[in-house]
Amino acid sequence: MPSETCLSAKEIFEKSQEVIPGGVNSPVRACCGLGITPPIIARGEGDTITDVEGNTFIDYCMSWGALLHGHAHPEIVSRAQAQVARGSTFGIPTAIEEKLARKMVEEVAGLEQVRFVSSGTEATMSAIRLARGHTGRSLFIKFEGNYHGHADMGETITLPYNDVEAFRSAMSDEVAGVIVEPIAGNMGVVPGAQEFLEVLREETKRVGAVLIFDEVISGFRSQFGASQEVADLSCFGKIVGGGFPAAAFGGKREIMQKLAPVGKVFQAGTLSGNPVAMEAGLAALELASLPGFYEELKRKGEIITKPVREAMRGGCLQEAVGMFTLFFGPEKVERFEKLDHERFGEYFRFMWERGIYVSPSPYEASFISMAHTDAHLEKTRDTMLEFLCG
Repeated sequence: MPSETCLSAKEIFEKSQEVIPGGVNSPVRACCGLGITPPIIARGEGDTITDVEGNTFIDYCMSWGALLHGHAHPEIVSRAQAQVARGSTFGIPTAIEEKLARKMVEEVAGLEQVRFVSSGTEATMSAIRLARGHTGRSLFIKFEGNYHGHADMGETITLPYNDVEAFRSAMSDEVAGVIVEPIAGNMGVVPGAQEFLEVLREETKRVGAVLIFDEVISGFRSQFGASQEVADLSCFGKIVGGGFPAAAFGGKREIMQKLAPVGKVFQAGTLSGNPVAMEAGLAALELASLPGFYEELKRKGEIITKPVREAMRGGCLQEAVGMFTLFFGPEKVERFEKLDHERFGEYFRFMWERGIYVSPSPYEASFISMAHTDAHLEKTRDTMLEFLCG
C-alpha cells in the first residue's frame, strides 16, 4: 500500500517533539512504555484507521469514545460540511444550538437547561464553578480514579470510589458539591455501585450540596441519555459533539439560572456552541435515537466480551454497553487499583502487531461503535483469545 506521506511515523513524531511537548497534544497518545512509536493517523473509515505508512487497524479507541457511529459517518460528514459552507463559527447565537439543547433536554430526565462548551474539561470545570456559586461554599468531594479534566479543582477532598463509609464520614454542610463518574472510564470501566450512588444523592440532599454526574464518557454511550438521572448537574462530552470539539453541562433550572447573563456566575467561551459541532452532535444523537440502536450495540459488544471474560485468567474484563476494559492483575475492580503494566504492554503489542488498535493505557476503556462489523469483532475476539490462551 502506498505511503500517505514522504515521512515515516518515527520521523513525524521526532519532528513533533521539537515543537510540541512530548510530541503529542494529550499525554496518553505518546504510548509511553508500550514499545512502539505512536501511530500517526492519516484517515479513518467506519471501524478502521490508517496511518501515514499505509497500515490499517481495527480501531477500539474511537477518539476515546467520541465516535459512537464510527469514523466519517456519511450523515455526520454531510451535516458538518454543509455548515462549514455556511460559516464555521460566528461567536453569535445560531438556531442549531437550540435544536441540540432541546434534543438533550427532552431525552434526559432532570436535565432542564444546558450550556455548551468545547471540551469535557470545560464542562466539569464550569459545573464545579456553578455549584460553588449556587451554594456559596468552596469545598468539593471527588473520588480516586475519576478524571474530571485537568483544571485546578481548588479546595477538594479525594475519597476511594464506591466507598460508602468513607463518603459518609467526610460529608458535612461545608461541602459545596460532589462530583463523580457514575460509570468510571478513566481507570478502566468501573461502574458505580447502586448503593454508593444512592448514598451520594441522599447525603448531598441532606446538606444542600450539589451532586454532579460526570457523564463526559458515559453520556449517550450505553443508553440514549444519561446512565444515571438523579443528579443536580450533569456533564456531557464525546458523543454530543459527533466527533467535533463540543461538550455540555446542564441540570436543574434553578441552578442553571445562576449563570450569566441571568445570574452572577460568569462562564464564557469563544467557540462554545460552535455550529459545525452542533450539527454533528445533533446528527449523532438522532442516529442513536433510532429504535434498537443500543440493543444492537450491546449485541456487537458481547461478541467480544462474553468469550473473553470466560477465558480471562490473572485479571478480569469489565464492561458497560459499548465499552470494556481488560484489567490485568485484580480479579475484580471496584475502585482505583494497581494493575500489571507489563502484561498490558504485552497485550497491546500483540493486538497492534495483528492490526488491532486498543486504547493504549491499562487505565482506559476500549470502545465499540455501531460501525464495527461482525467480522472485525470476531477477528478481535479470536486474537484476544489467542493472547489469553496461547
